[in-house]
This record gives sequence, C-alpha cells and structure tokens, in this order.
Amino acid sequence: MADQVELGAKYIDRFPAELSGGQKQRVSIARALAARPDLMICDEITSALDQIIQGEILKLLMQLQQETGVTYLFITHDIATVRAIADEVVVMNRGRIVQQGPKDSVLSPPHPPYTERLLASVPEIDPDWLTRLLARRQGGEADGVSLPPR
Repeated sequence: MADQVELGAKYIDRFPAELSGGQKQRVSIARALAARPDLMICDEITSALDQIIQGEILKLLMQLQQETGVTYLFITHDIATVRAIADEVVVMNRGRIVQQGPKDSVLSPPHPPYTERLLASVPEIDPDWLTRLLARRQGGEADGVSLPPR
C-alpha cells in the first residue's frame, strides 16, 4: 500500500511526528484503500496542505481511481478543488441541498442565491495587484486617495 500511494517502504516504521502533512495524508489514503472500498469519503482532504502538495494528493487520488475504480465523495469548501476533480456537485446550506447537478451546470450562472454568495466569497488571486498598486502610487494616488508630494 505504501508503494501504491507513492511513499515506499522506508516510511512504514515512522511515527506520525516524523511525517509531513502530505505524507500523513498518503498514509491515511493507503489505510482507507487497504479495505478495498467502492466509496471513499474525503472530508477536507487537502485543506491543511499547501497548494503544491494539494495538487500532488489530488493527482494521486485520480490515479488511484483509475487503478482501483474507487468512487470519491469530497466534502470541501475549496471551490478550486471542486473545479479540478468533481463530476457532480451538491451545494448544501445548513444540511439542506440548495443545488445539485453536473459540475459545469452548478458552477455556471445563473445560481440560486446561496450558491451565488458561496461562489462570490471565494477570493480570486490577481497576480498583477502589486504592479497596479505601485503604478498608482507612482502616479500620486493610492487606491483612489491622493498622496502628498515626496
């Protein structure tokens, strides 16, 4: 199982404190797969990992799905993960289904009000924000506020 989750035998005798977050997640996945399940429930499986390790774990899960035929039920608030791996999406609010269907349908407008608020709450990374801020400041403005001359 260790080889199947890309850990290798050298990790079998290690204690949890000797493993990284991604390695611990791989151990958990191996333990779950040992039972040869038809369904694995992945509750916030990547939430404590950095983006690089998140991607590696998701790639591993997709590879394991191809090899074993296991189905995953992901419980997550991470919309990027949903966009990357989901086939079907269920949006829930306080334990009740608000919207469900194929990923492209659920994540494309129009949305029910709760789904709209959920998707709007996800911060979007703007790689050029600092460049624009510095340009505005050099022009004498900072976010619409005039700066005193230097």
